[in-house]
Amino acid sequence: MKRGFFLLLLIIGFSAVSCIPNKDLIYLQNAKQDSLSVAVNPVVNKPYRVQVNDILSVKIKALDQKLVEMFNPSEAQGIQAQSEQGLYFNGFSVDDHGNIRVPVLGEINVLGYTLEEVRQEIEKRLLEDYFKKEANIFVTVKLAGLRYTVNGEIGSPGTKILFQDKATIMEAIANSGDITMTGNRKEVTIIRQYPHGTEMHTINLTDGKAMQSPYYYIQPNDYIYIKPLKQKSWGTGTTGTQSVATIITALSLVTTTFLLLKNL
Repeated sequence: MKRGFFLLLLIIGFSAVSCIPNKDLIYLQNAKQDSLSVAVNPVVNKPYRVQVNDILSVKIKALDQKLVEMFNPSEAQGIQAQSEQGLYFNGFSVDDHGNIRVPVLGEINVLGYTLEEVRQEIEKRLLEDYFKKEANIFVTVKLAGLRYTVNGEIGSPGTKILFQDKATIMEAIANSGDITMTGNRKEVTIIRQYPHGTEMHTINLTDGKAMQSPYYYIQPNDYIYIKPLKQKSWGTGTTGTQSVATIITALSLVTTTFLLLKNL
């Protein structure tokens, strides 16, 4: 009787340790809207500055569109030109020196500039060298999508593109199939490129204070890695039911082996 009771306690205790607690699966816990609203706004309004390997989409329009056709990349492919492949081939890639090559205008240094500053520089050159104000030149400069890579314990790993100006790490993860049950939401690693090199950062997505982090909003070319929890390497299951089933299976195997050896 005592042996059976001890075995039951052993199974319950092992299951409690091996299964994943609910608090490790919930995002942004203890988030208070009143305390976070002020802290989040500066992060949202912080402009992105162009870096090497970014791809920019530059469109130039005027009252007479024929006058600016030579400045625009070919749009003969129509909808296909707006696809991921089309943006790659028709967009303006920032080279290792921080320059883009615009037809007729030539090389323009954009490294460290905001998109608005790039737009102003292109518009200034056009008005100084080629057009008058009466031409009503209209320049649009955008990032050709937010490209990021996510790997590890995620539903759909790989390189993704979000066609929007800003996106949070929560949106990036949702777009990649969400973190699996065995993924560590408390230590999400972000490898980010800077003009001076590459840096590695960690963010805890189970804490509401993550919304105040400067890494809560992703940047182009971010690499997001989701580490596995220890429960995955143990192989005992992610829930209490799975853990109990694993233990019972192991005990049955041990018992069967013992009886077979005893009868030999």
